[in-house]
This record gives sequence, C-alpha cells and structure tokens, in this order.
Amino acid sequence: MKTYSKIGDLANLTGLTVRTLRFYDQIGLFSPSGQTESGHRLYSESDLSRLHQILSLKELGLSLEQVKSVLTGGQISPLEIVGLQINRIKEQIKLQQKLLEQLGHVSKLMQGKAQLTVEDFTSLLQAMKMEFEKPIIERQMIWERQLDMLGVFLTEESDMPKFKEENQ
Repeated sequence: MKTYSKIGDLANLTGLTVRTLRFYDQIGLFSPSGQTESGHRLYSESDLSRLHQILSLKELGLSLEQVKSVLTGGQISPLEIVGLQINRIKEQIKLQQKLLEQLGHVSKLMQGKAQLTVEDFTSLLQAMKMEFEKPIIERQMIWERQLDMLGVFLTEESDMPKFKEENQ
C-alpha cells in the first residue's frame, strides 16, 4: 500500500513553505502524484525522491530553471546527485581540516612565544577566507528562497482579476 503525505506534512519535513511547494507545482518543477477528493495535494515516496533531487541541485547552486532542465532532460540520475553532494561535503571537510591545521600551527607558535611570519598569517587568512565564504553561500541560498517566495507572490498578484476604475 502506498503512503502519501499532505503538503503541510511535506513542508514540515523539508523546511520548505507550503507556498514554495505550491509554486514548484505551478511552474511544473514538482507536482504531487495524487489528490484527495477535496483537491488537497498528496505526495508519494517517488515525489519525495524528486524533491530531494530538486533541493540537492539547488544546494549545489543551480537556479530553479536549471534544476528543471536537468531533471526533465534526464541529464543526471539520483545516484549522481548524491555523489555530487558527497563530493561537496568532502570538499567542505577538507577546507575545515585545513583551517584547523592552520589555527593549530599558529597556536603552537604563539604558545612558544615565536614570531609569526607573513607566510603564517597568509596561510591562516587563506584558510579563514574559505570559511567566510560559507556563510555568504548560505545567505545566497536564503535570498534565492526569498526570491522564490516573491515570485509566488507576484504570480498570485498577476492572477488576480483587475478592476477598471469606473471614472474613466
């Protein structure tokens, strides 16, 4: 027996808003595979797999249009998406490890009252630069989500009937 999730449950599970999920449906990116008699969206396990692909591709920096193109073109499999995520996380771990090593090196020098060289500071600053780029990328993702929500709002506004002023 197939189990289905309602849109609110899916929103809670993923951290996306109901509005975002509706927008994804509206643009043809992510649609439910079922509906209740009263018209509520129902999502299956295969729908959840597709949503994972969408979110993973967005996390990798693709726009919604690019995500849609990749998924409709069959250019990348779910296994490849997971592989990309694994590689991205491994890269993040390497950057964190490099920063940790640089901080450890500087700490030892400072404890020994040794003079820090320009190279010591340069290496540390390079490692820290990589660490500072992470919040910028996360902020960019938040902005993209907010732009997605703005797009939904603007789409809803444009779908509303326009009333002519009677004085014209």
